[in-house]
Amino acid sequence: MPVGLTAPDTLMPVAGVELATIACGIKGNAALDLLLVSLCEGTAVAGVFTQNRCCAAPVVIARERLATGDIRSLLVNSGNANAGTGTRGDAIARQLCDTVAAQIGIAGEQVLPFSTGVIGEQLPVDKIDDAIKTMSSELNADWLDAARAIMTTDTLPKAQSITTVVDGLPIALTGIAKGSGMIHPNMATMLSFLATDACVDQAALQRAVGEIIETTFNCITVDGDTSTNDSYICMATAKAGNTPLDENHSDWPAFYAALEQLTRFLAHAVVRDGEGATRFISITVRDGAHRLECRQVALTVAHSPLVKTAFFAGDPNLGRILMAIGRSGIEALEMNQVSVWLGGLPVVENGEPSTRYDEGRAAKIMAEEEVDVEISLGMGDASATVWTTDLSYEYVKINAEYRS
Repeated sequence: MPVGLTAPDTLMPVAGVELATIACGIKGNAALDLLLVSLCEGTAVAGVFTQNRCCAAPVVIARERLATGDIRSLLVNSGNANAGTGTRGDAIARQLCDTVAAQIGIAGEQVLPFSTGVIGEQLPVDKIDDAIKTMSSELNADWLDAARAIMTTDTLPKAQSITTVVDGLPIALTGIAKGSGMIHPNMATMLSFLATDACVDQAALQRAVGEIIETTFNCITVDGDTSTNDSYICMATAKAGNTPLDENHSDWPAFYAALEQLTRFLAHAVVRDGEGATRFISITVRDGAHRLECRQVALTVAHSPLVKTAFFAGDPNLGRILMAIGRSGIEALEMNQVSVWLGGLPVVENGEPSTRYDEGRAAKIMAEEEVDVEISLGMGDASATVWTTDLSYEYVKINAEYRS
């Protein structure tokens, strides 16, 4: 079961965005597995993508088109990643975008493709092609089905709607995400799509997305594997009627905060629904020389199988955290300056076992579903936080049986 996460009951529509979903058989069952998104003319679109060199065909195409074009549609499938599929996979993705374009009256280059699922298998092009022709006449405002259609090993749809105010006008933001395993983003999660009816300058939106990703999706990890298909897309339809937003607008801070809040919720939701997860663990590293070094230490602790299994067992074998800090690769690190707290309980102070440490209390803290770890490096004033899970029997089972 997800840790502290429930499926939303409702989601707000976003003016200028229409969606349609269908079960076209990619997954081999009756589950929704295809999403079509239509965007109104004038929508600003920003995004970031995986840095994995084995990136999927749709990532290559979407990155190329986002950099040069006016985007009017997204086509998203689950159950098949269209990664490791060579020139044939690229041709299929482009062909399906052309089918979308013909159905809704736009150019093929205005369609962004996205895929998630099994790597190394070709998409069933005929099934998807036929489904697109059905979906194009069924576009609506249902974001909940959209969240369901992009799921793979996710146990529930991940989505949220929030509001803010710009120029005295209500602004809607709705976002969905999928991801549960193969989560160690180097830009984003497996897939995440956010939309707002605000009018936002495209360059400013791209800058905001790039900044927000660094402290949200780039700070989560489940298993340390970076996906071939990671994509985060933000769409602003300009239907709310506000004056164009950029960094000079007086309401930019409010909009930016709302976008960051929604993105962080979705990033946390991916961790909370991590494959086999029983713990949601926050690891904050502070007093570092640089933020990136703090993040490096936090990720080393978060990736350690020994640390993760200790949390699964609820066993306060906390020397494993020290071990991970020590191998994090920070050359100037002095372990006699390091302090560690578990849920506020001192464990290590300046490299020495804390005289205030209580193993019974530590065991109770580790038995909680949500656990905070704080680490001081004693080197400066920088900090970073990473969110992760434990490592359970169920994680191994899910991934051993992934294609069964």
